[in-house]
Amino acid sequence: MLKDFMRKKLREQGSRVTAQREAILKIFEEYGDHLGADDVYNLLLKRKKPISKSTVYRTLELLTGIGILRKLEFNGGVYRYELSEPSSNHHHAVCTRCGKIIDLKFEEVSELFKKAEKMGFFVNNYSIILYGLCPSCQENEMKSITEKMDNDESR
Repeated sequence: MLKDFMRKKLREQGSRVTAQREAILKIFEEYGDHLGADDVYNLLLKRKKPISKSTVYRTLELLTGIGILRKLEFNGGVYRYELSEPSSNHHHAVCTRCGKIIDLKFEEVSELFKKAEKMGFFVNNYSIILYGLCPSCQENEMKSITEKMDNDESR
């Protein structure tokens, strides 16, 4: 169904449906969200799909432009892409140590929308990104601190 939607959107804007574009979309359907351009490129290489890196970048931008993908910017200009589902806007928690991205789904942002509307601003999309340490990195941090304390005490 997503492939049909992409074909329709591409044709509406006068762009061609190519095997490369379909292969990139298939990567997102199979591997999910939060993929960077290099991730997509490497997954295509594993599948023996001969696509240049520049084609991957251009296709990701094209699919973002027609609403198939959403481009997310995380720490320091790192871009990731996810399938765009307008009916299920969600937010992200990003681990500042390992880079793991976790989807957060909640609805309580209505106050922000109300304030924006009072200012005459129509919101058609939004994103909230929380930064911190994931459970695994927290555990590793605690182990590291404990080991350091044990080493300091034994001296």
